[in-house]
Amino acid sequence: MTVDAHVHIWTIGGGKSHVEYDWLTDTSDVLYRTYTLGDAEPEFAEHGVDAAVLVQASDSLAENDALLAAAAHAKRPTAVVGWLPLHRPAEVAAALPALARRPEFAGVRHMIHRDPDPNWLLRPEVSESLDQLSEAGLVFDAVAERPDLLAQVPIIASAHPALTVVLDHLGKPPIATAEWQPWADLLAAAAAEPNVVAKISGLATVSGAEVTAARWQPYIDHALSVFGPNRLMFGGDWPFTLTAASYRTVWRTTLATLDGLDTADRALILGEVAACTYRL
Repeated sequence: MTVDAHVHIWTIGGGKSHVEYDWLTDTSDVLYRTYTLGDAEPEFAEHGVDAAVLVQASDSLAENDALLAAAAHAKRPTAVVGWLPLHRPAEVAAALPALARRPEFAGVRHMIHRDPDPNWLLRPEVSESLDQLSEAGLVFDAVAERPDLLAQVPIIASAHPALTVVLDHLGKPPIATAEWQPWADLLAAAAAEPNVVAKISGLATVSGAEVTAARWQPYIDHALSVFGPNRLMFGGDWPFTLTAASYRTVWRTTLATLDGLDTADRALILGEVAACTYRL
């Protein structure tokens, strides 16, 4: 099974679920349009994607309904990483039972990189909610796109050893500037916690003007050295990636960086790890 572990969809104007995407007004014209799972189907078909993971793009309960509806009507197995108010654990406790009964609902994410509180993830009430996710068998996606947020990933992973923490976008390595630290050490610290897995995703948007395997290779090699292929997964980050490169370019560039792996290790990254993590 080949899995794209990081896909977004949204409807300008909110759609039937009335989801608000306030950040969309501050982004490029490429993104300011409606994107449906059907729009991604030609890309999936071209690259042999058998299953996908829809990831939240709005810190709202309403988007859960939209993502679950899309997953229920998808042409291929589709999991959902939705949103819950983790900073309000009583509300999490009230909402979790119904969501946990939905087989498509596999995890939760909060846009910590957009939250005004840089220490949101370390709040005691969030920790209480992370315990609830763990007990429900759900994972937590950490969109730790800054060094300060990446540094928090091993802290929460250590505090919640039964919770699978998924690091989105390899913590956004500084590819455009060809820098290395502090990203490399912070990624290694996250990988030192055995319950952390990571996505090879979102790299095109931090590559600057040149999206090439040669530029990505050192960063992916480092991820392989600290995580191993059994804790890495591919994510296309569609449609965000369209601001920097086509989906085809992302696929080809990623595959080129994995050329040195054997068939079994490539299969882990391209599908098996995601299928296990998100119960596909």
